[in-house]
Amino acid sequence: MSTSTPAWQQSDGSAELRQTVIDRRGLRTDDIAVQIAYCGVCHSDLHAIHGATPHITDGGGLVPGHEFTGTVTATGPAVTRFAVGDPVAVGTLVDSCGECAMCLIGQENYCHLGPVSTYGGKDRVDGTVTKGGYSREYVLRERFAHHLPEALDPAAAAPLMCAGVTMWEPLQAAGVGPGSRVAIAGLGGLGHLGVKLAAALGAEVTVLSRTADKADDARALGAEELLLTTDDDQMRRARGRFDLILDTISADHDLSPLLRLLDLDGTLSVLGNPLLTGPRLLELTMGRKRLTSSGTGGMKGTSAMLAFCAAHGIAADIELLPSKRVNEALARLEDGDVRYRFVLDMSDLA
Repeated sequence: MSTSTPAWQQSDGSAELRQTVIDRRGLRTDDIAVQIAYCGVCHSDLHAIHGATPHITDGGGLVPGHEFTGTVTATGPAVTRFAVGDPVAVGTLVDSCGECAMCLIGQENYCHLGPVSTYGGKDRVDGTVTKGGYSREYVLRERFAHHLPEALDPAAAAPLMCAGVTMWEPLQAAGVGPGSRVAIAGLGGLGHLGVKLAAALGAEVTVLSRTADKADDARALGAEELLLTTDDDQMRRARGRFDLILDTISADHDLSPLLRLLDLDGTLSVLGNPLLTGPRLLELTMGRKRLTSSGTGGMKGTSAMLAFCAAHGIAADIELLPSKRVNEALARLEDGDVRYRFVLDMSDLA
């Protein structure tokens, strides 16, 4: 039997979210019900609200939110990994086929039949459109939930489920460790976690920024320095310096200056705006450079990221707001007015 829960939902094509009541499905055999405590506000939520992500379906009223923590309140009869009262964390995926090559290696985010996103996806059983974590309750398959490590603050840990694993996967793919030279382009919700993770992995980390106003923050987060991309002399001296650049910039921008900063066989991973058009191929040719991207993470990688963050005391730097201020958070995020991630306290949804 389905249940009702309060949520912040988009309607009538407006960018403003309004409080309403939505239905959650009744528990299937391998489902858990979660009372959401904290939900992060991702730039992808803005893209979805503005209709810039065609793979997201509004389903008659978009409810964003795909990085949240909470507590298990009920379990289906086949659930074995969780019990009522367990603290959990949920990210961008809530289902996949479980049988394709990607699912079998723990990369459910690349499921050949298409993963089911936490909001705006289509349920594999009944075809209904998923509604996200800007709500008080959520129901999902236990396989797509994670135990929240006791060492992590549940509010600051919520953004790890999207922003954190989005940074973690390319760092792991590149084999980053001691001696690696990593640059983070943009010091926002994604970038600040990229700095923390890369530094904890032992890399030499540099922040790339258009302005110097975050230089102190960059060093406090673990970077050795901030390089001004608007300073031609600094950019010229840094040519060929980095093994990996994580590009977290959400605005449209030219990739060519970043590619010139890569060493032989270096990699530029575009994570903040995957809709960007690519550079001239000559920029890749000069130095056997690689241009890649990444889409959040699978269950295996997310679990490893959570364990690493717990062991190294890594979580997001957040501004915690009651959920009733969700529209303020979205407006400020669009203006870049946050250091570094908004998290909504869902306890005010009665």
